[in-house]
Amino acid sequence: MKNILILTGSPRVGGNSDLMAEAFQKGAEAAGHKVVRYDTGRNAILPCRACDACFSGGKACVRDDRFNNELAPLIETADVIVLATPLYWYTFPAQLKAAIDKLYSFIVGEHSIAGKEAYLLICAEETTGACFDGVIRSYEHITDYAKWVDRGKLTVTGVSGKGEILNTDALQKAEKMGQSV
Repeated sequence: MKNILILTGSPRVGGNSDLMAEAFQKGAEAAGHKVVRYDTGRNAILPCRACDACFSGGKACVRDDRFNNELAPLIETADVIVLATPLYWYTFPAQLKAAIDKLYSFIVGEHSIAGKEAYLLICAEETTGACFDGVIRSYEHITDYAKWVDRGKLTVTGVSGKGEILNTDALQKAEKMGQSV
C-alpha cells in the first residue's frame, strides 16, 4: 500500500480536472492504496518569500498558512504525488503554483522529499496538445530537481465547460493510472 497525495489546482468545484482527480483516486483506492486529496485551488497558500528560514521553527515555513499547517506534512508522508489541474495560461494555476513554489522549503530546510513517484493529470480548452509543452517541461524539471520518478502524464484537450470531460475517455484513463500505482 502506498500513500498517495493528489494536489488539485482548480478553484472550480466539480470541474474537469476535479473529475480526473476523482477517477484517479477511485482507481488507486480500488488497488488498495491510501489516498488524500488536497485542493490547493480552494485553500489559502501564501507565496514563498525566499526568506530561507524554512524549517527554522520546526515547520516547513515560518509563515502561518495552510501549506505550513496542512500540506507540508502530507507531502512529507506521501509516496506518490499527483498533480491534477487545468491549464491556465500554458502553466499551472496560481494556487497550485504557490504550493509547488513552497516545495523550496524542503530543499532549504534539508528535509528530503526525494524518491517519490509523480503523475500529471491536466486538461485544457485548447484543441492541440502543443498547449501543454510549457507545463509538461516545467513538471519534468520539478520531478528531476526533487528527484521524483515520473510515472505518467495524462493530457486532455478540448474541454472547458464543466463536465465536458465526460464526453472523452479521459476518466477511464485516469482511473487506470490510479489502479497502476
